[in-house]
Amino acid sequence: MTASLTLPPEHPTNCAYFFDLDGTLAEIKPHPDQVVVPQTILQLLHRLATQNAGALALISGRSMAELDALTTPYRFPLAGVHGAERRDINGQTHIVHLPEAVEREAGALLHAALATLPGTTLETKGMAFALHYRQAPEHEAALLALAERITHIWPQLALQPGKCVVEIKSQDTNKGDAIAAFLQEAPFVGRTPVFVGDDLTDETGFAVVNRAGGISVKVGSGETQATWRLAAVRDVWHWLEQINCPQQEQEATNDRRGGYESFSRSI
Repeated sequence: MTASLTLPPEHPTNCAYFFDLDGTLAEIKPHPDQVVVPQTILQLLHRLATQNAGALALISGRSMAELDALTTPYRFPLAGVHGAERRDINGQTHIVHLPEAVEREAGALLHAALATLPGTTLETKGMAFALHYRQAPEHEAALLALAERITHIWPQLALQPGKCVVEIKSQDTNKGDAIAAFLQEAPFVGRTPVFVGDDLTDETGFAVVNRAGGISVKVGSGETQATWRLAAVRDVWHWLEQINCPQQEQEATNDRRGGYESFSRSI
């Protein structure tokens, strides 16, 4: 059961913000290379980070290089590949690599298998593999079975389903661990965490934020541990506009929304 609200929940001024990218800050596209974060949204993120002493990070399945390219000209703290690589506020990187033999042998097996499944794509990230099937949804079951086979051969790997993608990554990394690591460091430490995400991969992050007494926000439909929900990416954009508004502009902005009611809380 949900109760709709016309405004986001009141949030403390002393927050640490974490955002997924695809399906949260940017609309999902048929191919990952087509995804764009509007410059106006990047500016809102930068402003929100500045208002909170830089305590804003992106938490994504994408690599840090991809995240930097998508958020130019800004340079935010990042966790890429579901936490397998992370860059803190000082620019120091923390990376979990797959063993070279595992990367080589598992990669070869996956490449050969996907060659028999037209429309699927293998993305090799160095510390993870992504099996994309957005263009060939009929191969979802085959890719899940393939990923399960890989994790049985190499138990140090874990299967992570997502939206039209099956990822294979280290057992030791997830978005929740990445958020927890940030929360131990300045400027995030001691702040109330806020995490906005849309996918199954974000659930570990929601769990960490909930345990810390923070605000977890699920974008879109589906079961979730998050305590709040936004309907779609454009609702995330509107929310960013709202929380960036000075207090005296908030009421006028809401009037212009004309009864906008897409933010709801799970109860």
